[in-house]
Amino acid sequence: MFGSSPSGANAYAKVGLETGVIAASPHKLIVMLFEGAMTAVSAANVHMQAGETAKKGMAISKAIMIIENGMRASLDKKAGGEIATSLDALYDYMGRRLMMANLTNQSDILDEVHRLLGELKSAWDQIAPAGAAPQDVPASRPAVYDSLAPRASSFVSA
Repeated sequence: MFGSSPSGANAYAKVGLETGVIAASPHKLIVMLFEGAMTAVSAANVHMQAGETAKKGMAISKAIMIIENGMRASLDKKAGGEIATSLDALYDYMGRRLMMANLTNQSDILDEVHRLLGELKSAWDQIAPAGAAPQDVPASRPAVYDSLAPRASSFVSA
């Protein structure tokens, strides 16, 4: 009944991620995209070193999808001007470099893209809205109840 089913754990993790996305500010969503892309690039590097070609390809594809369909697609070139245009070019460059890393098995390319993502994330962290906590929930949304989250103890010590 309560086996160690990986699909059960994955389902719970997915719900946690979806809850985090729903409760996140636009700034936090971008941070989450950077973190996801960096995690995928790191995983690709591990799989490349282990000779796991299919897993490497899947991780690189995931990183490209995050960069293209998340980070790059969220750019507003009209409002963002030169910065948005430069970021668009950089995201395009990273996507092409990731494809090259996949084709040539060059881990140094993965390291380069990971470094670039880290630098951009660091800059993004520096412009966090004042008073924003990592798990801020907007006032217009009720807090989501998590039945498995740790709770304060109601026991009284003697």
